[in-house]
Amino acid sequence: MEVNTHDHPLVFVTRQESFSAAHRLHSSKLTDEENLEIYGKCNNEHFHGHNYTVKVTIRGPVHPETGMVVNLSSLKEAIRELVVEPFDHKNLDLEVSEFSKLGIPSTMENLAVIIWKRLFSRFKQLLYEVVVQETNGHFATYRGEVC
Repeated sequence: MEVNTHDHPLVFVTRQESFSAAHRLHSSKLTDEENLEIYGKCNNEHFHGHNYTVKVTIRGPVHPETGMVVNLSSLKEAIRELVVEPFDHKNLDLEVSEFSKLGIPSTMENLAVIIWKRLFSRFKQLLYEVVVQETNGHFATYRGEVC
């Protein structure tokens, strides 16, 4: 199949980065007993850590002059500035304002939403998806949708 050079192919570009951080799964809306029942050992008051992997996908047309959807250096720089540097070797609950000020549990689901919001300010409608991997078998994916 030939690609018509007048078409604007829609292409998905993904960048992967990683960071290490500590947290405690705990909700101020639950009792201590409920927190322990729901979060188990991850509710330990002394915290625990993960080596997180974050995949950020940008979606858009291939620019006719540059041949790119997004400048990969800009994508890499934005992820490092807005995600890796603020989160790496930090306690998410105590040192990341979205968790410390809002008092929301530092789940990988909430982390995916927070990362989305930080990156949306830079990439707007080009931002397609944020995937946060907390462990080898657990992922949270957010695409900016609400219900």
